[in-house]
Amino acid sequence: MADTTLADAAVAAGEQPVATETALTKTNSDGTVQKVKKTKIIKRKRRPARPQQDPSTFKTEPPPQTGTIFNIWYNKWSGGDREDAIASKHQAKGRCNVALDSGYTRADKVPGSYFCLFFARGLCPRGSDCEYLHRLPNSRLGKEGEGSLGDIFPSNVDCFGRDKFSDYRDDMGGVGSFMRVNRTLYVGRIHVSDDIEEIVSRHFQEWGQIDRIRVLPSRGVAFVTYTHLANSEFAKEAMAHQSLDHDETLNVRWATVDPNPVAQKREARRIEEQAAEAIRRALPASYIAELEGRKYEGADPEERKRRKIEGSFGLQGYDAPDDVWYASEKARLEAPQEQKMLEGGKENDEDAPLQITGGNGQAQQGSSGGILGASTLAALQGFRAAPGAGDATPNKQAGPLVGYGSDSDDDD
Repeated sequence: MADTTLADAAVAAGEQPVATETALTKTNSDGTVQKVKKTKIIKRKRRPARPQQDPSTFKTEPPPQTGTIFNIWYNKWSGGDREDAIASKHQAKGRCNVALDSGYTRADKVPGSYFCLFFARGLCPRGSDCEYLHRLPNSRLGKEGEGSLGDIFPSNVDCFGRDKFSDYRDDMGGVGSFMRVNRTLYVGRIHVSDDIEEIVSRHFQEWGQIDRIRVLPSRGVAFVTYTHLANSEFAKEAMAHQSLDHDETLNVRWATVDPNPVAQKREARRIEEQAAEAIRRALPASYIAELEGRKYEGADPEERKRRKIEGSFGLQGYDAPDDVWYASEKARLEAPQEQKMLEGGKENDEDAPLQITGGNGQAQQGSSGGILGASTLAALQGFRAAPGAGDATPNKQAGPLVGYGSDSDDDD
């Protein structure tokens, strides 16, 4: 009880308890040595997210005016712009340091929270009081999210909660499109050097797991493909207008569709694998084992025994395929719980009247819920089956069919 209270207090204080077992030795009165295991809970503090900017000096400002009309779609000035397009690009005012800035915020207590856009840009002044997450997407895979698919959000919004559009902007910037799962970033204006590939890999792998990188040294351009979509969305905002090892200003945009047929086949195969993995996690483990043709050790023995008996469907030597068996199981589970049926009396009472019973075995009275009406049931109460060949006397209580005449003279 004391250990449980200590663990609850640690969680309430924002700390993460870790249980450790220590082996101790104890000497008894008779001189024998006995090993004793003692569990000790060590409180490991979870670090709160620190403010990246001073709240007293932080203020939002629109981009500098370089034209006469401000275009809210492209977030820039247009009309009368006499400056060069590259020279007018200004470097970002901050940069996120994941190792120092990450920590828990108020959003950690709310499932399905989005990531902080200002945290990705290194400009969030709220710290642990922020209503958004201050960490990398999919950073808990293999830890708290063991076996999960990672941070997945609806297709119409990005990891920051911003609405996507049906098509990309002309400059392939902005939030992106919900019509395509784009995990590749276009990185331009890279300072060309001999170790350009190593520089790009070192800076962009900070924002998540990378699937592949393609660098064009002659043009100063790189294409970075992340494993998860949320990481590519986070990296696009984190590296916008940043610099690498030199004093350049990066142009980070969404990459267009790769015209290479090999790349298109690879992307289609990856989408199929992701869909298969999602289906595999949604179906029972026994079903997956049957489909993959392997033995499922964790299945219930009673379930395997019932499959072996009922899977033949009464045919000797027949083993139903998986699709037939699971189709029958689905029909059995979806069948109505209560079925109406026509039953006779007890086994030893041959003259018992017929009854309309439900699935619970109780007789249906009147016309409420029964197949036959009240008058028909009343007429059936006095009905008796015709006597057999061994009966000595005819049944005098044959109901309304007794006086039915015949054209034959041998009626009596």
